[in-house]
Amino acid sequence: MFGRRKQSVRDAGTPRIVLVGRVGCHLCDEAEAIISRVAAETGATWVKVSVDDDSALLARWSDQVPVTLVDGRPHDFYRVSEARLRAALKS
Repeated sequence: MFGRRKQSVRDAGTPRIVLVGRVGCHLCDEAEAIISRVAAETGATWVKVSVDDDSALLARWSDQVPVTLVDGRPHDFYRVSEARLRAALKS
């Protein structure tokens, strides 16, 4: 589930992967499972943030969740491709 903690997607200490989603989103839950597995296997750091806790995130991503950002750049929308995520983390 997405916590209530706010975190800016652009902080200098941002993990390599950011999952932008919302509570009650089944695609977000699926994305989280894939990201969690890939991050555990690759050692990549990641965090999840909720569009419902941040008006800027809501304005930008509300209709596209889940959104996966890799190194601060949009990577996947709606569904996470495990193969594409692994490839992005190698670069």
